[in-house]
Amino acid sequence: MRETDSAIADALVDAARELSAKVERLDFAAPVSHRYNPLDYAWAPHELYLRRYGANRKKVVFIGMNPGPFGMVQCGVPFGEIAAVRDWMGIDAKVDRPALENPKRPIEGFACTRSEVSGRRLWALFQQRFGTAEALFAEHFVANYCPLAFFEHSRNLTPDKLPADEAAPLYAACDAHLRQLVAILKPHWVIGIGGFAEARAALALSGMNVSLGKVLHPSPASPAANRGWAEAATRQLTALGIW
Repeated sequence: MRETDSAIADALVDAARELSAKVERLDFAAPVSHRYNPLDYAWAPHELYLRRYGANRKKVVFIGMNPGPFGMVQCGVPFGEIAAVRDWMGIDAKVDRPALENPKRPIEGFACTRSEVSGRRLWALFQQRFGTAEALFAEHFVANYCPLAFFEHSRNLTPDKLPADEAAPLYAACDAHLRQLVAILKPHWVIGIGGFAEARAALALSGMNVSLGKVLHPSPASPAANRGWAEAATRQLTALGIW
């Protein structure tokens, strides 16, 4: 790794540690029964991801909403479909348990056998297009806007469902981190994966020299995504002139 690349990776790691510390101090009331911070208990694989695949300037940074219950929540990597992270990216590291574990959503780490459908779709498209993880990450990077996952017992709660007084300090921390991420990686494009991420990026990155766009979210809750997400996302990225 070149010295400049090492400096980029160090900056990403420092920014992630800072974000994790900020969000750890926040409180969330009912209906949130549990909140998970994989930047804490799944730090080892997350740091590996940043150092292996974030250590160079990028053309495109994709931004998701927040960790999924069977993806980043389990393995610390955004959209972290276990098979893609372990077998395609070559990342496998120890995952601890959060201080307050949700019995309805236990942390199994890389032993998790449930599929993160959004991640499966995302990484399958990238694998099909680029072949190797190294080829993808030469110019692309994938991050999440918010590092926390929220649960109402067994039900996943997305950040947009939080009350305004709880969302405001969370969004402030996430906005600051996204600005840091863009300052470090200097991408030409930031692409929101879904409308929420696109809207947050537009607010956070206002005034910065970066172009913004959006692709359809690959969630199985989206009828449009279920009709052919990879084809739709490819059309959108081609229309933007990125692919």
